[in-house]
Amino acid sequence: MNPAPLHSLHSSRMARRRKLLAAWSLLAAGLSLGPAAVLAQDYPSRPVKLIVPFGPGTTTDIISRVFAEALAKPLGQTVIVENKAGAGGVIGSDLVAKSPADGYTLVMGTVGTHAINASLYKKLPYDPLKDFAPVAFAGYTPTLLVVAASSPLKSVKDIGTQAGKPGGVSFASAGNGTSGHLAGELLKARLGGEMVHVPYKEGGLAMSDVMAGQVQFMFYHPAAVLPHIKAGKLRALGASSTKRSAAAPEVPAVSEQGAGEFDLVAWFMLYAPAATPAPVLAKLRDAASKAMASSDVAARLGAQGLELRNMKPDELASFGRTEISKWSELVKRSGAQID
Repeated sequence: MNPAPLHSLHSSRMARRRKLLAAWSLLAAGLSLGPAAVLAQDYPSRPVKLIVPFGPGTTTDIISRVFAEALAKPLGQTVIVENKAGAGGVIGSDLVAKSPADGYTLVMGTVGTHAINASLYKKLPYDPLKDFAPVAFAGYTPTLLVVAASSPLKSVKDIGTQAGKPGGVSFASAGNGTSGHLAGELLKARLGGEMVHVPYKEGGLAMSDVMAGQVQFMFYHPAAVLPHIKAGKLRALGASSTKRSAAAPEVPAVSEQGAGEFDLVAWFMLYAPAATPAPVLAKLRDAASKAMASSDVAARLGAQGLELRNMKPDELASFGRTEISKWSELVKRSGAQID
């Protein structure tokens, strides 16, 4: 047999060299990008789980389902909502804090889980700032101060007058340390007099007793109280923010009625575990931004009383720190503490 021509051998060697160089280039690219970037290239390759740390039908649950549906399209994957209720949102939040930081398990945090609980619980199993990476602000809403439709109390001033009489006045909440409880404590500090807090296991039970006149008033989310206001069972006397709620613009803010400075709002924020790779967080934040830009999503969240606010990642972190500090003062004033 004749030996292979020199040009054929040369071509073969060049081809092998090109393959080796290509292989080395791919390996070098993978090493330089690191495992986080490699993970982000394929993310998300399966459904994403959104944990709701409260029960079905709650305001957090309703908002989470709107958000999950909106996130699915830009992510290109289904976003599955799972309710993990208990201990004021601690159980569901802690589950996500300790989940793999790969972008596949998120939580819809609230003013309760990621601000109030920081000072309410003596032994909170997670750190709201250190154990989570904020992804997107889902919105905020003032709570509405409501009384039974048949109540003789017609204004915030009337509550102050009644609180100054023997026996005072009572107010309900969804539990010790909840935003409704602390709003009632702030109103007591602003108006004076005797206001007795009556905590319930959950907001629906508290609202039922307010409608029945067994407790005089409560602060609660617009999404929950507006249907009862429209049905003629409740009457709203004030909103807990500095300005009126977009969901009930006819209701004056508490601060408009001589109660001094009064600005407490409930809010909702999407979080991932703290160690989630930056490229994955970037994809989540981009998807959330696209979802929130939808007029349909804005309308659906607005129907729940939510007002939207666009925040950058550093603003989200700063907001969280400020809220923890603000609510800590109210928790101390209320004397509420959970072991």
